Amino acid sequence: MPPSQGSAHPLRLLGVYAALLAVIYALVFFTGDKSPTPKLGIDLQGGTRVTLSARTPDGSKPSQDSLKKAQDIIENRVNGLGVGGSEVVIDGDNIVITVPGDDGQQARALATTAKLYIRPVLQAVPAAGRGATPQTAPGTEPAPAAQPPAPETTQPAAPETTQPAPQQRVFPAQQPTQPPAAPGLEPTEEASKEIQAAKAVRQSTDPSVQQAALAALDCTKADPLAGNDDPALPLVTCSTDGNEVFLLDKSRIDGQEIKDASSGLNQQQARHEVYLDFKSGGSDAWASLTGEYVYKRVAFVLDSKVVSAPVVQQGPQQGGRTQISGNFTATSAKELANTLKYGSLPLSFQTSEAETVSATLGLSSLKAGLLAGAVGLLVVLLYCLTYYRMLGFVTGLSLVASGFAVYGIMVLLGRWIGFTLDLAGIAGLIIGIGMTADSFVVFFERIKDEMREGRSFRSAAPRGWQRARRTILSGNAVSFIAAAVLYILAVGQVKGFAFTLGLTTILDVVVVFLVTSPLVLLASRSAFWSKPSVNGLGAIQQIARERKAAEAALGKA
Repeated sequence: MPPSQGSAHPLRLLGVYAALLAVIYALVFFTGDKSPTPKLGIDLQGGTRVTLSARTPDGSKPSQDSLKKAQDIIENRVNGLGVGGSEVVIDGDNIVITVPGDDGQQARALATTAKLYIRPVLQAVPAAGRGATPQTAPGTEPAPAAQPPAPETTQPAAPETTQPAPQQRVFPAQQPTQPPAAPGLEPTEEASKEIQAAKAVRQSTDPSVQQAALAALDCTKADPLAGNDDPALPLVTCSTDGNEVFLLDKSRIDGQEIKDASSGLNQQQARHEVYLDFKSGGSDAWASLTGEYVYKRVAFVLDSKVVSAPVVQQGPQQGGRTQISGNFTATSAKELANTLKYGSLPLSFQTSEAETVSATLGLSSLKAGLLAGAVGLLVVLLYCLTYYRMLGFVTGLSLVASGFAVYGIMVLLGRWIGFTLDLAGIAGLIIGIGMTADSFVVFFERIKDEMREGRSFRSAAPRGWQRARRTILSGNAVSFIAAAVLYILAVGQVKGFAFTLGLTTILDVVVVFLVTSPLVLLASRSAFWSKPSVNGLGAIQQIARERKAAEAALGKA
């Protein structure tokens, strides 16, 4: 019988796996931060913790429903940014965010209230001591020599034409940033008093109070009004870079009208942008606002600070899409889009100083876990070498090949989706690699079955593979389904266990098909490896000869 389909060119299959490994490690060493180590979870390397204290406008105690909703939204933001291994828990009336590593700013960004309002600009002046150039007053045409390049707003998805069309994009000179973190958490009543005092001055309808607030507002201090401004009242506030102070009219569009938000790179302008898709109500309000404020400024206000204040160059703008572009990096644009996509938090929060969290297990536990896995793997290899001899050697090579692939993929997943490897994930890897050895055993036993029927090692290898591969696929399919169900239903570190178990299950199939099977087929065609004293199959061949002799004797009788 000829070799089974897919096994006629074992060197070609080994070459495919070698090419896959080359691609994986080329990505490891020549992309991203080029660090050839996986990201570790909080339990192994520690992390950064930020405590959020709710600030209610009336000073009342936050409800548990509001805290639970805030927790869900923050967890969605964590998943949207791909921050693996983070923890978001409710602690009394507070929410505690812990992220791996020492990036406290990342934890604070997740806590942004994200209340977005679009307000017309009534007046803009330079912030005290900043030396910013005054902006044009409402209703006047911008003077090119007297102000920086005017931001513009974008008409949704306008097709390109051969004639230059007016630019309608948002060009903020600012990049969204968080207010400076408070040195500590304040009592709720004191925070409420600060909010009410700020509203009395900065959201007054009295023109004289508004002008006094414009002159007196200090943009270098933390904003007690952050996320607590009343959209039905005017607002005096700063830009996010602290260079301008604005007097804004009441809100015309609420962030709740945003249907979706995304980020991307504008290839023509070579800058990162945030794209907003409005719901039908927001789309109509946007068209009305841009039609009313042609050549005037409108402000995108996020948590009581102006992210951008573009000049409307053409209106009314129909459609439900606009974009914000400015001094964004890929990360900051993604963070803002992710924050707006999942909506605003039901509460505003004051963040504590970021504090370092020590590893709950530490590197000693990591080394102990890896040592235990290495010892177990060594015992498996010794058993396979003793029982299968040459085939046990093939088992060792296959497991080494699988280990290289797993390590490289762990490094890449840490860069691409923020996957962090914790002790539960390491357990999943060890169990998954052990299950890979089970697939080898199925294959080798099928070869023995063929040889018991009197076939040579050369003939039994392709036949045994043909019989074993369906069993191997079925067993791995069951394991993968179990890992997938566990991942969907589990929470916390159990997800890491299920993820790595599923990943190694997939790699098991790849390694068996591209490494183990070709190696065994090559060995079966070698005169040296076909010797019973080398491959350890002499006893099986002796059984086959005895069976054949017994059958011949029966035939003669």
